[in-house]
Amino acid sequence: MSDPLIRERDHYVVLEPGRAEQLLSAAETQAWLEAVLAGLEETPADLADLPDGAARACRLLETACELEIEPGVTVQWFAIRLEPPAR
Repeated sequence: MSDPLIRERDHYVVLEPGRAEQLLSAAETQAWLEAVLAGLEETPADLADLPDGAARACRLLETACELEIEPGVTVQWFAIRLEPPAR
C-alpha cells in the first residue's frame, strides 16, 4: 500500500518568470492561481466549463503543475513537504 503522505499537498513552491520562487500554503497557492487565471485574456478550454475561478484553480492544483499565461511564458507550481514526517 502506498504512503498517504505522498498525496499530501499542504505547501507549494511557485515559479513565475522574472520573480523569486515563493513558498505558499495550499490556500495561498489556490488564491494565486485564481489571480493568474483572472488575468488571462481567455480561459483555457479545459477549464471553461467550470463555474468560477475557485473551481478552475482547484482543478489546476489537482491535475497540472504549469499554465501558459502567454505564448512561450509559463508559471509553475509544485507540491512540497516542508517537514519530514514524524516517525
